[in-house]
Amino acid sequence: MEKKDKKILILNYEFPPLGGGGGVVAKELAKSFLQAGYQVDYLTSRFAELKKFEVVEGINVFRVPALGRKKWAEANPISMASYLFFGFFKGWALCRKNRYEFINTHFVLPTGPLGFLLGLFFGLRNLLVMHGGDIYDPTKKMSPHRHWLLRKVIKFLVEFSSVAVTESTENKNNLIKYYQIKKEVEIIPHPYRPFIFKKEERSALGLEVDAKYLVSVGRLVTRKGYQYLLEALALISDEKVKLLIIGTGSEEQNLKEQSRKLALENRVSFLGNVDNEKKFQYLSVADVYVLSSLHEGFGIVLQEAMQVGLPIVATNNGGQVDLIEEGENGFLVPIKDPVALAERIKKIFGDDELRKKMKINNQEKVKEFESEKIGKRYLDLILNSKV
Repeated sequence: MEKKDKKILILNYEFPPLGGGGGVVAKELAKSFLQAGYQVDYLTSRFAELKKFEVVEGINVFRVPALGRKKWAEANPISMASYLFFGFFKGWALCRKNRYEFINTHFVLPTGPLGFLLGLFFGLRNLLVMHGGDIYDPTKKMSPHRHWLLRKVIKFLVEFSSVAVTESTENKNNLIKYYQIKKEVEIIPHPYRPFIFKKEERSALGLEVDAKYLVSVGRLVTRKGYQYLLEALALISDEKVKLLIIGTGSEEQNLKEQSRKLALENRVSFLGNVDNEKKFQYLSVADVYVLSSLHEGFGIVLQEAMQVGLPIVATNNGGQVDLIEEGENGFLVPIKDPVALAERIKKIFGDDELRKKMKINNQEKVKEFESEKIGKRYLDLILNSKV
């Protein structure tokens, strides 16, 4: 069979613009499979005006109803169950019609059961990818690691996958700690494709030419720890140090109120949601990237910060730990510690040579995650596995 005739079925309840980072990663992986000469069918959820079928950048995207879903960024138990139910019948039809090389299942929950069943019934290898939040999220009461039944389901699905992959050392350790996984779990970081954008000067973006800008991108929710970042900024006496926050979320008003109480109104800019072009323009004119999350599965935004050469200050709880080499391309600090955040930020601003070194190192580091390289690692793993 010619390689161009080979086909892959990707299962993921989210695909951009629906959902978060897991959909972005799966889409990028799909593009790397396309470049390797495969046809890629992607079975995902339908919401609002999204079409039942369309071709997106060469990917055949099939969508099934996500009943009960209310937000673009977040799923809920009803919409996840809806995806599993309708996805099984659509997946069955696709598997009967096509001869797939393997199934690539993203998120052990909720998508894992679908990949397991289709793989079982059609004798297909199942490449299971876990993104972090599907196995462990300490900020959520309903995190699977807290519930005995979900722990058993996840253990079963991982153990009976053909190949199990996660993106960080922390995720692998959590699988062993909370689920007693004995199967070998491979660690493969997220694929990353550099974004091409038109650079702008600070003045064109409405920013001060001589300010020292911190930047952070993410949903404004408790898990992202922005309240501690604001406290850290208040501890930095140099008023030339300012903060750009890109994103929206349920904590936005609380954070704006906190910035007023800390007398930071003139030092913090809440920029809301922006498109990728504008996001990279802001990143490219900033000086330091800060990740203050209480927990992070991996942190795609760190790869974006690396692309433009930003030194990084990040918390030490999550997949980001694999990306940061202390003092070489950034610093790691404890969660909920504004003092440590402030000290590391000041250290970077106080050392021009350190900033230059971190810039060079990050622009080199990001090359490790090139989509073609990561896609090849996935293909080598699954094609050398057994059903």
